[in-house]
Amino acid sequence: MNPIPAADTPGSTPQPEGQQTLAIDGASVGFGAELPGPYPVGRYAARLRDQLRSFTRVQLTGELANLRPPTRTRAYFELRDADGALPCAMWRNDWERLGALTDSLADGIEVVVAGGCDYYPGSASASPAFSFAVRDLRIAGEGDLLIAIEHRRRALDADGLLERQAALPRTALPRTIGVVCGENAKAGDDVLAALERRGWHGRIVWAYAPVQDRHAAPRIAQALRDLAGSGEVDVIVVTRGGGSLTDLLAFSDESLCRTVALLAVPVIASIGHHTDRTLLDEVAAASCSTPTHAAEVAVPLDCGRAHVVLAAAARRLRRGANQAVLGRARVLIGMTRAPAEHVARHRAQLGHHARVLRDSSRRQLAGEHAALVRRAAGLARQREGTLRDLRQRRPAELERLAIALSAHDPERTLARGYALVETADGEPLTSAAAAREHEDVGLRFADGRLTAKIASDDRRA
Repeated sequence: MNPIPAADTPGSTPQPEGQQTLAIDGASVGFGAELPGPYPVGRYAARLRDQLRSFTRVQLTGELANLRPPTRTRAYFELRDADGALPCAMWRNDWERLGALTDSLADGIEVVVAGGCDYYPGSASASPAFSFAVRDLRIAGEGDLLIAIEHRRRALDADGLLERQAALPRTALPRTIGVVCGENAKAGDDVLAALERRGWHGRIVWAYAPVQDRHAAPRIAQALRDLAGSGEVDVIVVTRGGGSLTDLLAFSDESLCRTVALLAVPVIASIGHHTDRTLLDEVAAASCSTPTHAAEVAVPLDCGRAHVVLAAAARRLRRGANQAVLGRARVLIGMTRAPAEHVARHRAQLGHHARVLRDSSRRQLAGEHAALVRRAAGLARQREGTLRDLRQRRPAELERLAIALSAHDPERTLARGYALVETADGEPLTSAAAAREHEDVGLRFADGRLTAKIASDDRRA
C-alpha cells in the first residue's frame, strides 16, 4: 500500500522528515507543532475517500469471519489472518453472480478476494465506515475448481440441459432399476437394503465403474448409455460415498453431464454427503442426499405398505363380493318364483274378466230379450189395431167415401136431366164461347150421346 502523497500547494512550507500532508482546497494539514486549519470535516472525509479509492486494486487471502446473510443491497463479512483483519462489503449483484459457490461459504473458510479500499464519509446523522470493496471471491485452493464447475453449469444452463431430466416421466413402481456405483461400494449395498425395506422385488442391473480418477467420468457415461440403451431399465441410480471436491470431480465432468441430460431414462444422483454438491446433481432428474433417499425416490411406492393396504382392500372386496352374491342369489330366487306368481295373477285376472264378460253377456241378452218381448207385444198390438181398422173403420170409411163420391159423380147429375156438352173428341165444353168455336159438339146424356151442330148464327154471336 502506497503512503498518501504530499500535495504541493502554493505557499506551503516544507514539512519535517517523517511528516505527511493531505491537500484540501489549497490548504495543508501538518502533523507537527504547527497545524493549519480548521477545515470542514466533510470536505476532509470526501478527499480521504477519493484518496483511498485511488489505491491499487489487489487480491487478498484470509479466513471468512462474521459472514452475514446479504441485505437488499450488500453482503458483509470480515477477512482475517494472524496479523490483522479487514471489514469487507460486496454488492448484492456481485454476490449473486457467485452462484452455487455462496452455499459453500461459512466462517473459517480460506478464501481469495479481489477488490480495493472504500470509505463512506458519513453525515450529520450517519457514522463513517471503512471497508474493502470485494468484486470477486473464490475459495482458496478449491476456488479454481469451483469456478470451472460454475462455468460448466452456466454452459449447460445456456443449452437448456439442466431441466431435461426433470421433465421425464417416472413410474411409481419400476420393474427394472439400473445402479451405477463402484464395485463392492457400500453405497450400492445401501441402495439394495433400502429397496428391500420398501418391499420392492423387481430386477436390479448393476453397472460397476470407477467413481474417482480421470477415467471415472467416461466409464460412468458409458455405463449409463449401456443401461439406457438396453430398453429394459425404467430408472437409473448413480451413487457413491462422500469425499473432497477433488474426489467428486468426476461427477462434475461436462461430457458426463451432457450424456445424462440427453438420456431418455430418468437418472437419480446420490453423490457424497448432505453438503456435497456436484454438477451431476444439477442435471439429474432428482438429487438425493443419501443412497437410501435415492432408493425411495427411485421407487416412490412403498411396496410393503401398499401390500398391506391392498390386502385390506381385497378383504373388503371379498366381503362386498360375498354380500353381492348373496343379494343376487336372493334376487334370483325371487325371480324364479315370479313366473308362477305372474301366471297365477294373470289367471285370476282372466277368470275375473271371464266372469265379468259372462255376467255382462247375460245381462245384455236378458235386456235384449225383454226388449224383443216388448217390441213383439207392441207389434201384436199394432197388428190387432190394424186388423180392427181393416175390419171396422176402413169399410165404414170406404162406404162414406163412396157416398161422397157418388154425390159428385157426373153420371148421377146426368141422371137428373142434365146433359154434358163435349167436343167431337170428347173434351168437355164448359162455356158457350167455347162451344161457338166448334161446329159439331156432342151432348152426352145419362142414357147415351147425341151429336149436334152449332148454328152459324150462334157461332157469329
